[in-house]
Amino acid sequence: MDGISLLTITVLAVFVGFEVVSKVSSTLHTPLMSGANAIHGIILVGAIIVAGQATHPWVLAVALLAVVLATANLVGGFVVTDRMLEMFRGRRGAAERPPEKPSAQGGAHEGESPERKGSVR
Repeated sequence: MDGISLLTITVLAVFVGFEVVSKVSSTLHTPLMSGANAIHGIILVGAIIVAGQATHPWVLAVALLAVVLATANLVGGFVVTDRMLEMFRGRRGAAERPPEKPSAQGGAHEGESPERKGSVR
């Protein structure tokens, strides 16, 4: 394949990938990120193998660039997945939190309505 064909395939893949990912609902995003992390791990191993067997300097440069980009993609995927899982943990943690105590400055005492706070008995 010549360079124009490879560039055309890359550009079309970017557009198709953007359209597919933008249509994913938020409930499916975390499982898909886990699958994508596994795929990026395989890509990283492949890039390392290619870099190890490179004979020409330009092939080695492209392979090392692939290693760097695959590593960044893999680490970024784990960071995003961890953040999304943390958001789900935060929702459960807020429901289990004990109620706040009234403040010492002007808060009503337990069993006393706010209207009677300043009244004389």
